[in-house]
Amino acid sequence: MGTVSIRRQFSIFLLRWALNTLGLWVAVRLLGSGLAGVEPVMTVGVFLLAGLIFSLINSVIRPVVVILSLPAIVLTLGLFTLIINGLMVYLSLKLAPGLAMSFGNSIVAGIILSLVNYIVSSALDLKELQRTHKE
Repeated sequence: MGTVSIRRQFSIFLLRWALNTLGLWVAVRLLGSGLAGVEPVMTVGVFLLAGLIFSLINSVIRPVVVILSLPAIVLTLGLFTLIINGLMVYLSLKLAPGLAMSFGNSIVAGIILSLVNYIVSSALDLKELQRTHKE
């Protein structure tokens, strides 16, 4: 049972990595860098690395940032999470070689990636519900 759970978690991580990579590519294609004179490198390897960095940051750093910023999230009725998502995208793109984006564009890219992650999470939850319903 433990091996199945680990395999399932790993497959979910790979799916999120692929979709985050696609989401970053879409965001960079739509928004560009938002920085004057800076054109992002548009190669598959760069976006795969950026997607991996974003997935790891979202898994490790984002929960800590959300907990630390709970007062701001409550005060703004949840709107501060848009800033947190933008910060995660901005940090990921700063760490990825060849990609850069302004913070304002990172917030919009964070909204795009949040929608992608929401759709994936909803689909995975629905699949899990159907699987447990059959048993």
